Amino acid sequence: MASVFTKILNNELPSYKLYEDEYTIAILALNQIQLGHTLVISKREENHFFDLTEVESNALMNTSKKLAKAIKSATGCNRVCTFFQGFEVQHVHHHLIPTMTAKDFNLAVQTPRSDEDMRFIQNKIKSYL
Repeated sequence: MASVFTKILNNELPSYKLYEDEYTIAILALNQIQLGHTLVISKREENHFFDLTEVESNALMNTSKKLAKAIKSATGCNRVCTFFQGFEVQHVHHHLIPTMTAKDFNLAVQTPRSDEDMRFIQNKIKSYL
């Protein structure tokens, strides 16, 4: 069964897309830990980061680096924290979360945001790409 990310890649589900290239897509997380919380997703559906080819994993990290710089500029945060988790959606994705302090990196506070907030931060991040 296709993952939710595969459905987004196939335009079967909507998303707040920030960036796309041959190997990756970057979208805003549906539930934001902090406004600007972004997911960088491998286009090829794999469960584990280490199962990607070297080209795919390098592309994922290069996209993450590009997006982290844009997120930092757009939000004015001190640090863009990152992690791979994969329990909720078993399709490789890298979380990028703008933070001011360590307390901002709290997975328990994921919150849906308004369409207005999501479109605002989407456009602001994209302006730095």
